[in-house]
Amino acid sequence: MTVPPGRRERKKAATRQKIADTALRLFLERGYDAVGIRDVAAEADVAVTTLFSHFACKEALVFEQDEGFEQRLARAVTDRGPHQPLMPALCREVQALVRHCTAPGAAPIWRMIDETPALREYEEAMRLRHADALATAVAADLGLTHPTTACRAIARFVVDAYAVAREADDPEAAVEEVFRMIEAAWQVTSPV
Repeated sequence: MTVPPGRRERKKAATRQKIADTALRLFLERGYDAVGIRDVAAEADVAVTTLFSHFACKEALVFEQDEGFEQRLARAVTDRGPHQPLMPALCREVQALVRHCTAPGAAPIWRMIDETPALREYEEAMRLRHADALATAVAADLGLTHPTTACRAIARFVVDAYAVAREADDPEAAVEEVFRMIEAAWQVTSPV
């Protein structure tokens, strides 16, 4: 049974979401580089210290669901049934992430990211972090203490599948195509 979050947690989540929504609106209206942290804090009616208690840096405001995406990828490994194969579970999760990132209204956000060097760098670092977390989850699932080269490579391919698919004309078909390759590679290189 899941315990619903308490009042304090709900207020923190609401404040975090308000800050992120405000930042994204300002970035899209004025341009990412034209908006400062103080602008976001003032518009969201929070102190700058409150903003930084929720977000480590300006770039994190654009990728406010970063931590959730990373956790979802790891849970696709850890929460699957004992006889459920790994790659289909990861494919389903990547499909869900791609649907989220290609939803109506997402194009201006990705255009802003693509046009802003700081955001592109942050996204790349984020993807590397997601791949490391996923490699660790895959290794643990296999009973290994450390990710092998195969675990790290497959994790990187999975995370990159999301990036490739979100830019494709048919994102869901792209995920399926990439995962056929990932599945074949995993069958050849899987440590167990």
